[in-house]
Formats: sequence, structure tokens, C-alpha cells
Amino acid sequence: MIIYEDICQAHKRINDYIHRTPVFKSTRINERFGCSIWFKCENMQKVGAFKFRGALNAVSMLSVFERQRGVVTHSSGNHAQALSLAAKIFNVPAFIVMPNNAPQVKIDAVKEYGGIITFCEPVLEQRELSAQILIEKHGANFIHPYDNENIIAGQGTCAKEFLEQVDQNLDVVMTPVGGGGLLSGTAISVKANNKATLVYGAEPQMADDAYKSFYSGKIIPQTNPQTIADGLLTSLGDITFDVIKHNVDDILLCSEKSIIMAMKIIFQNLKIVVEPSAAVGLACVIDNPERFRNQKVGIILSGGNIDVSSFGWR
Repeated sequence: MIIYEDICQAHKRINDYIHRTPVFKSTRINERFGCSIWFKCENMQKVGAFKFRGALNAVSMLSVFERQRGVVTHSSGNHAQALSLAAKIFNVPAFIVMPNNAPQVKIDAVKEYGGIITFCEPVLEQRELSAQILIEKHGANFIHPYDNENIIAGQGTCAKEFLEQVDQNLDVVMTPVGGGGLLSGTAISVKANNKATLVYGAEPQMADDAYKSFYSGKIIPQTNPQTIADGLLTSLGDITFDVIKHNVDDILLCSEKSIIMAMKIIFQNLKIVVEPSAAVGLACVIDNPERFRNQKVGIILSGGNIDVSSFGWR
């Protein structure tokens, strides 16, 4: 079981390597939605996403013997980049399984960070098989993108910082939810500091497995999600679901239209670019305005990795 002390210790381990990302506010945004919103800008984190926190913590906790054997994961997104950079910092080989249709910008980033890529067909079965072959070949340690206690503890450092930077009690803290690593770590940090603060997960209506799982009391796997928020396509894991069940107050849904609107509002008012997955928190404010009226709200902007060569406002 992960406790707040694990997050505090993780923060000490990774603090010299991460960015203490800024917190932004916008008077125009607050007036528009009738509440006070603080944005924790993890789009400005190394590798452009919160994922670096968890990956760095997980790698830092490996023994000398384990580091020699390396780490392995399968990912097409931010975890692949994060684990590659974390491994590079500690001089650990990083074996990354990526689907052969992964965006070139992410492939390039993994290579630049020193990750050794194995390509596979873009189906989960082939990703897992390829990773298992590497584990057996090198004796490497598998680092799950989110269903790993050291990963969750690292992700929880984001909310720990956030609460330190916002020098007052928030009514709500909200984060996107895909596999649940960020939401789990956030919930543990927030509830340890103030049990009265509500913790919400934010999720697209078109990829609502976490919402269904939360309300059914069992994990409902993701099936054919059709959302612009490509970082939220995974299902909850056993560890993250257990933490979420006991610490998260609600999971809210938002439309695709509102996700795009939220990205525009953030760009126009905060002058920063966030990926669609990071915009779902504000999108849930757009779609649930009365829930947030006159509230003090903290939203974690989880990342900013978009392929500018192919992305356009829809």
C-alpha cells in the first residue's frame, strides 16, 4: 500500500532532477467560469509530461545489480520518453518496445534520450510479447507505465508540489485519468494534506472506462475508444483502481468539443500549449459548470506533447 510518506521520500530522491513546474492563474478564465482555478503546468516538465516523475523514482530505486541489467517497457507515448531519460540519468540501459505506427516525433525523442527501441505490431499482445522477450534476454526490470507503486509515488510528487505552491486550501483538485497513475498519486497527496479537499478524475466521454469502473466497483476494460485525448486510452490497473476506489471522490466526463475548446482557452489565456489529454480537466469544468461555481479548483495539466506537424484545431 502506498502512503504519503512514500511520496515525500520519492520527492527527495527526484527533486534535483525534475522541474518544479509553475502554477498559473488567469483572471479571464476565472471570470468566465465563476470559480478560481490554479493550473499546475506539467507540460513544462522534462520530456513534456508528468511521466518523468514516476519513471525517475522507479529507476532510482533499482539496486546496482538491477541497474546493470536495465529496464524495459512497452509504450508509444510519454512513458517511453520518460523512462529513456530516467535510465540515461542513472546510466541504465533502457529497452523500449514501441508499435510500428508510433508518431515519429516520439520515436525520435526516445532515441535522443538513449532508449533502445524494438518495434512491434500495434496490438497489446505483440507489445507484451516483445517486452517479455527482452526481459528474458537481458534480465531487465519491467517498469509498468502506471500500475507500479514506485511510479505512483513519483507521480504523487506533482500534487505535493502543487499544494505547497498554492498557499491555501483548495476545494477540488482534478487530474486526467487514463491508467490512473497520476490520479492515484494525486489522491494520496491531497487526502493526506486535507481530507475535505475533493479529488476528481477527468475523462473523455468517448473513453469512459475509468468512470464505468468507478461506479461499477470493478475494472471495466477500455474498448475501442474514439477520442482526441490519445494519452487516456489505457484501462485502470489493479493497484491504481484500488487507490482510486478508496481516495477519489468522483470521476467526471467531458465531450470532445469541450476538450478542443479547453485547449484553445488555455492557449489564448495562459499562452501555453497542452496536449488534448491535459485539457480534459478544464473541459470537465466547461461541461459541469455548477459543480465548480465559487470553488477553489486545482487542475493538473498533465503534458504538452503534440505533433505540431500534423496537429490542427478541429
